[in-house]
Amino acid sequence: MTTSEVLQQLLFAGLHPPKTGTVAITGACNLACRHCWVEAGVSSAVGHVSVRRLKKMISDLADLGGEGLRLTGGEPLCHPAWLELMQFSRSKGFRTLALQTNGMLLTDEDAAALRDLDFPGLSIEISLDGATAEVHDLARGAGAYAGTLEGIQKLVREGLAGRISLFMTEMSHNLDDIPALLGFADSMGIGSVSSGALVLCGRATDATDLVPPGNEQYLRLLNRFDSEQRFRELYRKIGTTAALEWRGDDAIRQECCSFIENPYITPSGRIYPCLLCHTDEFSVTGLFEKGLAAALAEGVPLWSSLLHISRRRADSIQECHDCPGESVCAGGCMGRAWGSCGNLLAADDRCGARRAIYTSRM
Repeated sequence: MTTSEVLQQLLFAGLHPPKTGTVAITGACNLACRHCWVEAGVSSAVGHVSVRRLKKMISDLADLGGEGLRLTGGEPLCHPAWLELMQFSRSKGFRTLALQTNGMLLTDEDAAALRDLDFPGLSIEISLDGATAEVHDLARGAGAYAGTLEGIQKLVREGLAGRISLFMTEMSHNLDDIPALLGFADSMGIGSVSSGALVLCGRATDATDLVPPGNEQYLRLLNRFDSEQRFRELYRKIGTTAALEWRGDDAIRQECCSFIENPYITPSGRIYPCLLCHTDEFSVTGLFEKGLAAALAEGVPLWSSLLHISRRRADSIQECHDCPGESVCAGGCMGRAWGSCGNLLAADDRCGARRAIYTSRM
């Protein structure tokens, strides 16, 4: 089947062609973070995907009109050919190219090589779960903060601060660190800071001391935003936090899930239709053997069915019916709902926080 025929099938089914692919090039990791969704780094994790298979998949994505690519893991820097893959991807004409890493394995030579990519669409997405070692290391292990900070400093020395995007997983113990993290990032010249709430799946299901923030914590964060001018200035300059965005009038949801605009591909060659919606029932296996176009064609009926489920969510979820934010979130993220409770027709795990915030702005 040709790429144009596959794209026509996707569009006919109401699906989006792939725009930004996230590819886990290895299941290996130098850490064993206690909140890892994909449980990377364990002995049973899938190892490195071969360079040949990855280059074929990356080329297929470009041929299908893909505009962006994100290399992730595990820890992608564990893969011996990660830099070769970044350089190859740069040559394929993507508008955006991201490396998602904990930053600990970066060498001075790596940082210089990333600088030499000389690509305005490059971003280096670094996980940083707090502004201090005490906060960050609770989830990621002793020494993780120091190692990540060292990696960030190497990138900054090479003039890549503006290409760095920090991401913090919001948890009960670190939500109050958001203003300090923004201050740290701004002092380093870092381009952006974003955050998203912990999903209780993967290893997080066993980490009883790592829990999502409570509703009152989010309301306190909003109060700080309203009362602290410096926080507001930094946030408007480089920050993105869902809880702060939910109060905006421009947050009204325009459509349901946009399958398969942002597919996620595992090291074993399983393709999910969304970065967050990891439902095996609605996935396609054997991508590296079949090729991306064939895998997409196989997935069309699955993802079309999943799209119909997504469209039913707001009407099917009881919590939505009397919520002042029904038109804003329409039941929230289906992938988060699946990850947290295994039910595609459940409200997402931030429902209580969303409702509290929507109610507070009335």
